[in-house]
Amino acid sequence: MTGPRTGNAIVGQAGGPTVVINQSLVGIIEEAQKHGHILRLLGARHGVRGIVNEQFYDLKRQPTNMLELVARTPAAALGATRDKPDEEYCERIFSVFRKHDIRYFFYIGGNDSAQTARIINRIAGDNQYEMRVIHVPKTIDNDLLVTDHCPGYGSAAKFVASAFIGDDLDNRALSGVKINIIMGRNAGFLTAASILARRRPDDGPHLVYLPERPFDLNRFVQDVEAVYDRYGRCLVAVSEGIVDDKGELWAQKVSVVKQETVTRDPHGNIELSAGAGSLADYLAGTLRARCKKIRRIRADTFGYLQRSFPLCCSEVDAWEARLVGQMAVSYSLDAEQDGSVALVRLPSTTYTVGTKLVDLSEVAPDHPPFTTTVPDEYINESGNNVLNSFREYAGPLVGELPRVGWFEQIAPV
Repeated sequence: MTGPRTGNAIVGQAGGPTVVINQSLVGIIEEAQKHGHILRLLGARHGVRGIVNEQFYDLKRQPTNMLELVARTPAAALGATRDKPDEEYCERIFSVFRKHDIRYFFYIGGNDSAQTARIINRIAGDNQYEMRVIHVPKTIDNDLLVTDHCPGYGSAAKFVASAFIGDDLDNRALSGVKINIIMGRNAGFLTAASILARRRPDDGPHLVYLPERPFDLNRFVQDVEAVYDRYGRCLVAVSEGIVDDKGELWAQKVSVVKQETVTRDPHGNIELSAGAGSLADYLAGTLRARCKKIRRIRADTFGYLQRSFPLCCSEVDAWEARLVGQMAVSYSLDAEQDGSVALVRLPSTTYTVGTKLVDLSEVAPDHPPFTTTVPDEYINESGNNVLNSFREYAGPLVGELPRVGWFEQIAPV
């Protein structure tokens, strides 16, 4: 191990904001203030877009009380971006780095951010430019490879579980069918977290549909009817990324049926959250048309509320988000290490976590799979529910959930 090179650093935030993304930012700032190898720490305004436009914040001079307030503030304090840089874009980024003697680049984000970090790291190597590039994980989808879980997921999962606790009580009070559409394009981790709402044997969600299993509309109707016949009500969790048996997104199929314009993000992906209200309406409408005995059918789309709701911050999530930021700077002390900070669940009788630095190619590979998905062991055989064993994985990341009370039995008159 050789000593670190003295130089300037840039940190940026990318992708969908979370409740705890600023904890990672503050972790980087705090740790950078402890070490002399980073002279100036610049914050890129709106991620890579701010780098190419040379729009920066001076982060090393921020007062401690302001840093703590920023750390507890949801969304991206520096401003995020959906830009997905190609080779030419990354060359422009590298030119700015050379101009400002940037020797350390910390990029907080998900899959595309890891890919950007990898391209820039390669360009620096090709130009024999001594530089450390560290990717700091963030995504509520929880779909990054290698890491046990992603900062941001625990708090978003806490929102989902808390919302389902309330919706289950509502569904008990005024019985009927309620469908909730939850974020998750390729991975159903966030939708799966809805089962943390279950306290009693008949608590919802009674049905859970993930992108990991094909969604059949006829089977869905049968599932709902069966649950309704048993309980007199039914609460359903559905991922926005559900697909049919051919792998086609139901959100896209619904848009075609409704003759709606299919919008795409800068990466070419169909914008699910923007149009997920249509999916909720379609599923509810299908049930109304086919299940005449069910009088009350409602549907909601959680949408962007899941990402940055300030009252649903998991303490564990906040601590781990700060940790990966701090460790990114610690790992940069090694003059020959680049990579992505991964969380490692340690063997223990209680939940314990550590970190490791993994190669950027492991998190941003050249070939699929590019993301991880909910393991088969957590999904029931019928593909319409998540097993309670998932609690062992997600429960510690979410922490304490709201407590509710109920009457045990009706007294005889």
